[in-house]
Amino acid sequence: MNVKIKNQSAKRVPASAGLLWTLCLGIAMCTGCSSLTQPINGVPARRLPPQFFAPPKNNLVPVDISLLSQEAPRNYILDSNDVLGVYIEGVLPFNAPDVTPQLPPVHFPEADSTLPPSIGFPIAIAEDGTISLPLVEPIDVRGMTIDQVRELIRQAYIKAEILKDEKARPVVTLIKERTYDVIVVRQDQQSLTTNDVNRGSEFQRGSFQGASGNIVKLPAYQNDVLHALMETGGLPGVTAKNEVKILRAGQADKLKRMETIAQHYRELENQRRQNPCLCPPAPPEDDTAIRIPLRIPPGVVPDIRPQDVLLKSGDIVYIESRDREVFYTGGLLPGGEHPLPRDYDLDVLGAMAIAGTGLGSQVNGGGGGGGLNARSVGGVPPGRLYILRKTPCEGQVAIEVDLAAATNDPRQRPLVQAGDILILQYKCEEEILNFGLGTFFTYGIQELLRN
Repeated sequence: MNVKIKNQSAKRVPASAGLLWTLCLGIAMCTGCSSLTQPINGVPARRLPPQFFAPPKNNLVPVDISLLSQEAPRNYILDSNDVLGVYIEGVLPFNAPDVTPQLPPVHFPEADSTLPPSIGFPIAIAEDGTISLPLVEPIDVRGMTIDQVRELIRQAYIKAEILKDEKARPVVTLIKERTYDVIVVRQDQQSLTTNDVNRGSEFQRGSFQGASGNIVKLPAYQNDVLHALMETGGLPGVTAKNEVKILRAGQADKLKRMETIAQHYRELENQRRQNPCLCPPAPPEDDTAIRIPLRIPPGVVPDIRPQDVLLKSGDIVYIESRDREVFYTGGLLPGGEHPLPRDYDLDVLGAMAIAGTGLGSQVNGGGGGGGLNARSVGGVPPGRLYILRKTPCEGQVAIEVDLAAATNDPRQRPLVQAGDILILQYKCEEEILNFGLGTFFTYGIQELLRN
């Protein structure tokens, strides 16, 4: 009897084991192992050559914004298009000797002007830098101060024997300073609508970017980059690049820009005839444009010359958008497009958090649904992240990040750069472990309860 019982129990064990293995295999086949079915050949982050790393931004410091403005002279220097207030008793205006002299008109400045009230009849300085007054030849006043012009007018009327020395007391004031018409194009402006308010999260991420163009009139000694920015909304926002681009309005600069681009495409066409598989080089930088950085590495002296920030009529101040500085997520990460921070570094762990899946978080098997499955029951989070990074000539490098190692070693946390695609996957052993734990909890316990 004892021998018979042992033989029966020996036959039951293989049947139970076969059922268990069948269930495990079924779960594995239904769920799949992405590391086997969707393999990505990546280079471990610790072995990545330096040229594939994104440059850091955390240590950049803002430039001194006073470098973006000009230093005004102690005394206003006159030039073309300034408007003077001139009063010369007995001459401007003319009155007969037996008539009471007419009082000069008083001018109050505009609301946004910094000039004090002025008196006198308006006399504009011509393009050649001269002013025309009654009974004397035109007087060249370009480059002079108000006091110097007053003395020059006095001497002119004394020399012409129109006024005596004791009667020559002209009054000269500044009614209106000359202005410069500057075009400011900004791509960091946002127009808020009702729909934007209802979708506030997208608006905060900069999805509703727009561009604005303004023609601003800058008074003399305020015709610089800083005043142009202050008149149109201040320094560039986080949706714009950390630089200001200036395009000069001179005809020679325009022709040079056009010729540079045309020459680049002529050379590119000749190279393509010789080598159809040529990787096209990037267009050359516009050497007529002035680029003023707003953040620089510590210890670096910014190369901003005083003449670089001066603006003349017709110049264009351009604030370029950062709309292409984004990264993408996929795999077990929620798919989407996310803007990169402008002023600080973002590593892969921070990028995962922005995407909505922090390190160690559980995911639903990459299917996008919220249902329970073997992976979510297993509780083992995915441990491998791939960064698909573009290289020149339409190339690509896949960077493999071991999340467990990246947690303990900052050197294995590459910085995310524009255009990167982040794909989160399970390691094969993690999936097997999840499958096994999920099978036990979903099927093993059920079988135990049935028996």
